Amino acid sequence: MSIDFVLPDGARVYPDSVSEVQDGGLAMARHNGRDIVVTAGAVKDAFGGGELTRANAAALRSLLPFTAPAPILSNPRTIGLGDRLGVATPGHIRAVADYDVFPVFAQQSARELSLTNRSFEDVLDAATFAVFREGYRRGYGADADHLKRPEDITAAIGLGYTMITLDCSDHIRPGSGDDPESCRAVYGDAIEFAARIYHDYIAPAGGKVDFELSIDETDTPTTPAQHLYVAESLAARGVRPATVAPRFCGEFQKGIDYIGDISQFERELAAHREIAERFGYKLSIHSGSDKFAVFRSVGRLTRGRFHLKTAGTNWLEAVRVVAAADPALFREVYAFALESFADARRFYHVKAAPESAPDISGVPDSDLPSVLDDDDARQVVHITYGHILTAPQFRSRLYRLWAEHAEDYAERLAEHIGAHLKNLFYSSNGDHANLR
Repeated sequence: MSIDFVLPDGARVYPDSVSEVQDGGLAMARHNGRDIVVTAGAVKDAFGGGELTRANAAALRSLLPFTAPAPILSNPRTIGLGDRLGVATPGHIRAVADYDVFPVFAQQSARELSLTNRSFEDVLDAATFAVFREGYRRGYGADADHLKRPEDITAAIGLGYTMITLDCSDHIRPGSGDDPESCRAVYGDAIEFAARIYHDYIAPAGGKVDFELSIDETDTPTTPAQHLYVAESLAARGVRPATVAPRFCGEFQKGIDYIGDISQFERELAAHREIAERFGYKLSIHSGSDKFAVFRSVGRLTRGRFHLKTAGTNWLEAVRVVAAADPALFREVYAFALESFADARRFYHVKAAPESAPDISGVPDSDLPSVLDDDDARQVVHITYGHILTAPQFRSRLYRLWAEHAEDYAERLAEHIGAHLKNLFYSSNGDHANLR
């Protein structure tokens, strides 16, 4: 494709971004250390200059439909790739390139947005520009994750989000037991809440919004019998989720591997999958980052129909880039994370304790990236992301480093998220199934 773009002196076009439209052409270019949108022909009238502004992101989504999110959960294999920084999507694109999996590039929860001082618009725009720059045309989703309030759901749908994850945890009562009365006591209010949200907000969207039901944010696992009760109750009320996230047995803690009896997990996962198949949805595995002990089981026992959510591991890989590129800055960040841990722990269930995290004072600079292989260090840094990213002494320095080492970060994500997918796609006979 040959399009004559008017480029500022020294600008370099990203070749995969070049797109022809009816009134000319569009591309992204690198100029003076930052990305800009460049145009050819009359299409320039749709843009207010070349800056990566909210208005220009909206214009891109209008002119180039592949840069706008779409409902994707009807596909067998999907993966949520939360980007708390707004710079991870190029690496995510590389990670999914070889797999028959559809990604959710714009995925953030209301809690994450609050902790990082970002907005739903910020998250969607970052994904839009990255998809445009990389020329990714297979389709991606946008998940307004773990929402509890109707006003947040209305706002997200209005912005063009194509997936709503409803967090029912505030409506689930403590309790146990598999008899119908016990199930009703635990989940009855949550079911009525989900039905109201579905019929008031999701169904009117006319198929443009995928609906995920989250019942995983509880202290006790969802037994298969309880899951069946929830599924039957939702169906009776005309609720048709695309995915449901039970609280699986064992521990799916943030940023570390699965903790628990894998044999029990496999037995219950198979039962949960049978229920999901019967009622026409697929299972969603939350806090799916780094759960390598069960990935092969998930891929095999769901028969290749799953939605996996990751977020924190993408942040941890960004911090690993810091450790490699600027050891002094990493030491500052790590010390700050330890100081902030007690406050951050209010929002997350983790086993880590600051006193158990490695003392890095004697660790050579060259070994600092491997500090993040330690479970306690991972969780300390994982859950303090909001404190770190909003601290004035860190924010500009970190983003400048990530801009300078964007290729390193993309490669790390391609390798790390790629390892997730490699195991999820590993079939029972030892072959890699469902590769592109």
